[in-house]
Amino acid sequence: MGTWLAERFGLTVPVVGAPMAGAAGGALAGAISAAGGLGMVGCGSTAPADWVLEQRALAAAAGRPYGVGLLAWALPGRPDLLDAVLDDSVPRPALVSVSYGEYAQHVPVLHDAGVAVATQAGTVADGVAAVDAGIDVVVARGGEGGGHGRNLVATLPLLDAVLEAVDVPVLAAGGIGGPRGVAAALAAGAAGAWVGTAFLTCRESLLADDVVGRQAETDETGTAYGTVFDTASAVGWPNEFGGRAVRNEFFTRWQGREAELPADAEANATFRAAPTSRDLSAMALYAGQGVGRLGAERPAAAEVVADLGRAGDLLRAAVTRLGS
Repeated sequence: MGTWLAERFGLTVPVVGAPMAGAAGGALAGAISAAGGLGMVGCGSTAPADWVLEQRALAAAAGRPYGVGLLAWALPGRPDLLDAVLDDSVPRPALVSVSYGEYAQHVPVLHDAGVAVATQAGTVADGVAAVDAGIDVVVARGGEGGGHGRNLVATLPLLDAVLEAVDVPVLAAGGIGGPRGVAAALAAGAAGAWVGTAFLTCRESLLADDVVGRQAETDETGTAYGTVFDTASAVGWPNEFGGRAVRNEFFTRWQGREAELPADAEANATFRAAPTSRDLSAMALYAGQGVGRLGAERPAAAEVVADLGRAGDLLRAAVTRLGS
């Protein structure tokens, strides 16, 4: 499947493993890259710089191109994260995404280091601004996507509109969890698919078995979007970028009451203790609407990449049908 993404990074499957902070470390990124996609390490706002270097080394060990995802809003207070991404003691990433906040000033720095730059866009205006900033590839991320982003436009209409509005390669993101979704994105004109949720339950992900089990039992209607978890965490996420996660009791209790949450010491303590106590009723378990495709067993990332690669067969079959 010859697309800009595949040709630029030497991929056999035009899929990027989304940089999911807390789930996508170096082992997952490296496994995706080794299987023919482009794996990415997700760097959250509190990630230690040494951890970033360690995960980069794991990803680079595959001997294939890999990427790193950064949060633009966090970089003013954490310039060491960008330094860790560009530290040349480890083979540099081929792609760095900088999303959610003011990112334009980082684009020339990354370009000077020989790194391609992506950003996630939730509206057409976001996509146009990305091109003006010199971004190499725009990720059109619809509201179906897991984790953080906008919830204003669904993936297909957003992809359609962004493709019409910009003259750089575009990747489709949000709700794409299988080969049919990848095929649809490619048929629409995308250079590839940006896939996260499908890799959550992989054996190489950073997620614990109990979290994976909860995600695997959730159907496509079981996620919710909002700022409840960000309000409770108080790490600094801008309110314009909420998050999509598995709906649980904590989210349901506080949805619509976010303004009251900072003053509730007991609720905040419960949320912050949940990862240690393994209280899944209060943990933020980020996942997109493609979560319903996840199975009970933990596959290897290579199996997921191979499944997504069946998009080529689907496209060829569609051409045959249309031709007849």
